[in-house]
Amino acid sequence: MASKVSCLYVLTVVCWASALWYLSITRPTSSYTGSKPFSHLTVARKNFTFGNIRTRPINPHSFEFLINEPNKCEKNIPFLVILISTTHKEFDARQAIRETWGDENNFKGIRIATLFLLGKNADPVLNQMVEQESQIFHDIIVEDFIDSYHNLTLKTLMGMRWVATFCSKAKYVMKTDSDIFVNMDNLIYKLLKPSTKPRRRYFTGYVINGGPIRDVRSKWYMPRDLYPDSNYPPFCSGTGYIFSADVAELIYKTSLHTRLLHLEDVYVGLCLRKLGIHPFQNSGFNHWKMAYSLCRYRRVITVHQISPEEMHRIWNDMSSKKHLRC
Repeated sequence: MASKVSCLYVLTVVCWASALWYLSITRPTSSYTGSKPFSHLTVARKNFTFGNIRTRPINPHSFEFLINEPNKCEKNIPFLVILISTTHKEFDARQAIRETWGDENNFKGIRIATLFLLGKNADPVLNQMVEQESQIFHDIIVEDFIDSYHNLTLKTLMGMRWVATFCSKAKYVMKTDSDIFVNMDNLIYKLLKPSTKPRRRYFTGYVINGGPIRDVRSKWYMPRDLYPDSNYPPFCSGTGYIFSADVAELIYKTSLHTRLLHLEDVYVGLCLRKLGIHPFQNSGFNHWKMAYSLCRYRRVITVHQISPEEMHRIWNDMSSKKHLRC
């Protein structure tokens, strides 16, 4: 079995490399026609209902799972679920995370479930590659919205929906991105502390207090007709935040009655305000890049803009020098 999995993995790497080269060199961008490239994939899912919703949703999130892992939490309930926002072409980043901080077997006696979040790509070749990757690693979930920057909010809501439906008994959830390095020792032992009673209605990360940017040239442009207020509620940078698992269902249910915004972290902040949950500031979460040094990285929880090569190098260095003091 091990050799079979190894061969499948090697085949996947070769196929990804060939497909990405082919797409970037010879293939024009495909247009989306509305077909479902995963139509042949059998998807297991539970009936998804929340009985408390009394009014008609304005944001119903009426998407179907194209790839799902509905049984990931059934045999062994995770202490922590890690939801990683990624795109189809980021196979190298996903594999680097699997082999470093996102490895589900890093901590003996502490169950961790790692999942990569994707929408549907306009190019069926990329969808097929992700499907093959999913069949090997069983750590990918996909819904049938178009995967794009402006749909990042839908991607996060998909993750919230998945936790609420298939893994509601987990203790904590982390949402992060594929270019983030996570110091798992600090996250598990210093912040979440498995030996203590799990918190509820808990949310923490790098808290931002700001307002909408009205410059249409900005990546974070927010038109007045979509958000007329001059200030956002406090929100955690989408590069990485932690919350108790009960909050996943609360945010998802609240989102059904909250006008959708394309800025994912701001939108989650709006839902938290409606829920009366105030995010806690934690200086260990960094939403910027930091030059690597062993002692500096030992003090943080997240670091932004880390390439797959850097991910391996940092992980290997920190793992091999745990005996050294700073």
